[in-house]
Amino acid sequence: MRLFLVRHGETEYNRQGLALGRSDLPLTERGRWQAERLAAALAGEPVAAVYSSPLQRALDTARPIAERHGLSVQVDGGLLEMDIGETEGLAFAEVRARYPDLLRIWTSADGPTQPMPGGERLMDVEARGWRFVEGLAARHGDESVVAVSHNFVILCILSRVMGLALADFRRLRHAVAAVSVVEFRPDRMRVLRLNDVCHLEGEG
Repeated sequence: MRLFLVRHGETEYNRQGLALGRSDLPLTERGRWQAERLAAALAGEPVAAVYSSPLQRALDTARPIAERHGLSVQVDGGLLEMDIGETEGLAFAEVRARYPDLLRIWTSADGPTQPMPGGERLMDVEARGWRFVEGLAARHGDESVVAVSHNFVILCILSRVMGLALADFRRLRHAVAAVSVVEFRPDRMRVLRLNDVCHLEGEG
């Protein structure tokens, strides 16, 4: 199976650099442009199915991709972004001021086992994201599949594929509207493309 992991296009929170988890924001005008560029970039791929997080920003990114292939978007809760609790909508400086111990905990080896204030643990995000991947492998065999999701979910999946400890997920980056491609074979799995934004060239 070849899995195209797509992060949703830009939202207003992304534009402002605010923490974004479960808030159900639409795409900005730039985000809608990014979604169309993603659809054009993936139009030549033999995509058998398009899956999406239930959040609006992911669905609005997934629909143009699906339409190019005559497919409907299949919604899956396994692709839902991390619940970041009380940090939702805050700037980094605000998070640091309100929760002075959070950064130290979050960047430690035990970080993935600790819940965000009022939210969930990164290890839970990894578990449901990986269940989604295993379900895809069972359903789609050697097909190509697109999954439109969010930053933490995608980084958790990529960390697992690359053999990184979950606490080291911060070594990876995945921009909005970027694509990573993972190949799953019976004897191995490997990343073919990582954080690819070539389709966004010329973005103003």
